[in-house]
Amino acid sequence: MNDGTFMNILLVSAGPCCPPTAGNRIRILNLMVRLARRHRITFICCATDPGEAAETRSCLGDHGIETILVTDPRPPKHGPLFYARLAANLLSSLPYSVRRYESAKLRQTIEEQASRRAIHLCQVEWFPYARDLRRLTGIPTVVVAHDVVSMLWQRHYNAERQPLKRWYIRQQWRKFERFEREVYADADRVVAVSPEDARILSERMGVAAVDVVDNGVDKDYFAAVSGQREPGRILFLGTLESRPNLDAVRQMLDRVFPAVLAQEPSARLCIVGRNPPDWLRRRVRDCNGVQLHGSVADVRPFMGQSGVMAVPLRIGGGSRIKILEALSAGLPVVSTRIGVEGLSLTPGEHLDVVEDCTALAGALVKVIRNPERACHMAERGRQVVRKRYDWDVLADKLEQSWQETLRRWVPGDKKSELTG
Repeated sequence: MNDGTFMNILLVSAGPCCPPTAGNRIRILNLMVRLARRHRITFICCATDPGEAAETRSCLGDHGIETILVTDPRPPKHGPLFYARLAANLLSSLPYSVRRYESAKLRQTIEEQASRRAIHLCQVEWFPYARDLRRLTGIPTVVVAHDVVSMLWQRHYNAERQPLKRWYIRQQWRKFERFEREVYADADRVVAVSPEDARILSERMGVAAVDVVDNGVDKDYFAAVSGQREPGRILFLGTLESRPNLDAVRQMLDRVFPAVLAQEPSARLCIVGRNPPDWLRRRVRDCNGVQLHGSVADVRPFMGQSGVMAVPLRIGGGSRIKILEALSAGLPVVSTRIGVEGLSLTPGEHLDVVEDCTALAGALVKVIRNPERACHMAERGRQVVRKRYDWDVLADKLEQSWQETLRRWVPGDKKSELTG
């Protein structure tokens, strides 16, 4: 049993945490570097991009975090073999992305690290990897639920209109629902990123030991945002590799921005996001008033120049770090209800919230025409963000969750193994 003053933590992630260009990377990096001041942390992940691997190793090394990178390429998400793998997955009890992320090398590395030294606790940032930890005896495990993934697939299902895709998505949704229940039941503790997700995990998944450690923001970093705001400049921000964000940017280009242009012809849309797909690059070239900036080093200049950030999400879970960053920078936000889900922000007081994408254009036009009102709301939102979503406070909460896990853990009381 740990005495609460020092812990040796093994932290397992799906990929590198640098550059911090996506919500999960931002969260993992900010919490790790703070907790590494008080505990010994070993970070293990699969890494296929040499640049990201080198940046992660260098950054974490500066904070005294040992970094172990496993090279185990994953099958590509395109081409005939990709569709063959999708079809073959119909015969599997596991979701496709769980099969895709399986790594014998990573499993072996985890086992080697656990045998080398006394590990107090293992934290898993990509929940399917928790299956690998059942091989480790005598180590309590904390699983971080960055999203309730089955809920994301349910929302994909609700949004999809093509019958064959809709049928396949339903299969994945049901598989993830079963898989999540098993993984979270096997964990010693689960950490949710919002009170809403914690409620779903408790009520729908039957998770008894669940803590909330919100997503956060580096308030000083984004307080330094400067620039001449253009009221008609709309910012869309988000990694362009995720299905929810790609669905959102399609909504923005197909429905929302054309409706804004009909009322405000001088409006501009600026899309900023990591690794945009080729179809989006082609699409933007044919759109008037739209710019695309992929994989930028610093999003703050774009925040400083924009008059409002649009969050047209129809599919989502967890909470949106980009909304916290925007408000911390004083940038007004217009979001769908799903986009702001999980954040303790009040519609009409801290940001504008609409039910769905149908009403988003009208709300954006109101912000463009009345920027003073929008900036006053953003300033009130900034005060809430600074008080509630500071990474230092959240790191303390995660540390308390670790300590509670160790306090309640009974050696030798391993839970039932997963199947599949």
